[in-house]
Amino acid sequence: MDVLRFTTAGSVDDGKSTLIGRLMYDTQEIFEEKMEEIERNTQRDDEELELALLTDGLRAEREQGITIDVAYRYFSTPERKFIIADTPGHEQYTRNMVTGASTAELAVELIDARNGVVEQTRRHGFITSLLQIPHVIVAVNKMDLVGYSEERFREIVDQYEEFAENLDVKDITFVPISALKGDNVVHHSDNMPWYEGSTLLHRLENVRAEATRNQVDFRFPVQTTIRPHQDFRGFAGRVESGKIRPGEEVTILPTGHTSQIDTITTLDGDLDEAGPGESVVLTLDDEIDVSRGSMIVRSRNTPDVTRQLDADLCWMNEEAMRQDRPYVLQHTTRRTQAYVSKIVYRTNVETFHREEADTFELNDIGRVEVETADPLFVDPYKINRSTGSFILIDPDTNDTVAAGMIRGVAEDVTPYGQRTEPGMETEKETSPNVTWEGLQIPREEREDKNGHKAAVVWLTGLSGAGKSTIAKAVEERLFDEDVQTMMLDGDNVRHGLSGDLGFTPADRKENIRRVSEVARLFFEQGNVTLCSFVSPYQEDRDQARELLPEDVRDRFLEVHVDCPLEVCKERDTKGLYAKAEAGEIANFTGVSAPYEAPSDPDVVVNTYADDVEACVDQIVEALEARGVV
Repeated sequence: MDVLRFTTAGSVDDGKSTLIGRLMYDTQEIFEEKMEEIERNTQRDDEELELALLTDGLRAEREQGITIDVAYRYFSTPERKFIIADTPGHEQYTRNMVTGASTAELAVELIDARNGVVEQTRRHGFITSLLQIPHVIVAVNKMDLVGYSEERFREIVDQYEEFAENLDVKDITFVPISALKGDNVVHHSDNMPWYEGSTLLHRLENVRAEATRNQVDFRFPVQTTIRPHQDFRGFAGRVESGKIRPGEEVTILPTGHTSQIDTITTLDGDLDEAGPGESVVLTLDDEIDVSRGSMIVRSRNTPDVTRQLDADLCWMNEEAMRQDRPYVLQHTTRRTQAYVSKIVYRTNVETFHREEADTFELNDIGRVEVETADPLFVDPYKINRSTGSFILIDPDTNDTVAAGMIRGVAEDVTPYGQRTEPGMETEKETSPNVTWEGLQIPREEREDKNGHKAAVVWLTGLSGAGKSTIAKAVEERLFDEDVQTMMLDGDNVRHGLSGDLGFTPADRKENIRRVSEVARLFFEQGNVTLCSFVSPYQEDRDQARELLPEDVRDRFLEVHVDCPLEVCKERDTKGLYAKAEAGEIANFTGVSAPYEAPSDPDVVVNTYADDVEACVDQIVEALEARGVV
């Protein structure tokens, strides 16, 4: 049965423990002796059951009436199993909230209906975004104390949605509940007939958690070598992401030696395939030096190997960070000495502004650069939470002092004094001694003369998905309707503007940056600009959107040209996929480099299911809906 890991978050006394108690009580997941204990602790017959006692296990928690430590609870329904991390709401225990949420696939954010969105709501929302938890349920609790008011619920929804514009969270659901009374938790409430959505439990049972698990990039950190006798030598560990089959070629890091998977062994026998979360023993065709701390990866899809990390960091120790002392960095099964070489900025979680900092203290969050003694094998946290995270350990006390989320290989990053979150303004690099010259003829006047608005249509997808074919057809349709257009295509741009760039992650980012700036200029000229690029990284596409003036950013259409990888390979007239799989082309998206599909595209066209005309209709209809044409 599928397992969903989720965390609860919210301010002090918002009812997190009571909510979990209600879920367990109403799904009949409580032992009889525990139920008797709860009934004994309920003071009067007319009182509600003290459901929080199911999770407030520490004596200090019961005395203070707050959650201090992370409490893990387990329950199940016929649809799914659940692992819950009940995390503290008090600011003092933010580090515990980070710990509990680090493995979650969904967050339940509780809000007291009487108080609305408060500082801790914003703090926990920021952490949820930082940890890339893809699904959020905002449970507006204690609706019974505001008369089950629909108006009050709508006010809080508006408050949270305004705040969430600054977060990198796409899937947010709002549910009005009373954890104490049971309204809309497991069963629909008769007290709120105006609410027609699902109950909290129904949403938990049906959210698509598997979509958050990386099924592409095979990463197998080796835990230990197993050699029960001279005829067997295997490497035990857990598949952190991706899938592997016997016969596939793999590379051993850090040595770089290659081999093939011979068998995938478990206590129950050999497997034909292993996927994320499975603990297995791999054997190889060759006798290669492999030990704890090594990582086995698919040869044509390797992580970054680096000693320089650019990372978001949450400081979790009462002793402040020191840049002049070494820490032990734990990354998957690999440990090495590390220094925080640079503090880029500290984030003010109330305003989301960056601040200058000389150190991090308890519960501080910000961006740093870390230098390690030995190379690590990393992916960006946004792509792979397992190989994109690490902890720092005090070598003297063995305490965990910080948790980190890797952005990538450390390069020059934006300094303090600017905002951090997607959709927020940042300063741009410009050449020295230059001044921006506004256009002599404003875009609005050009639009009036053209008879249509300006727009940028950004088509992204795998090579062979049909981006250029669709873009050309859209341009022909618009041209026939007297729309001023310009098309920017990946191959054409690399013949001139980006002819000096390769296909490393850094070069890809620079290519899209240049194209984005050109698209912005054509936009200001009043054109409908069609951009056809693989553009594999969501961050780069977001930055292209950010270049447009804020009041017209809805005229940037991110179009996901969706097509299965196998179909793209079949369409590959240039033979690029075959060359990439043969190792002749490095960093090829879909083979040896990742592709981040749009998390919330404006348009999705399925070129494997629909013909060109149908795809063009979708895009043109989207332009019409935005008043562009």
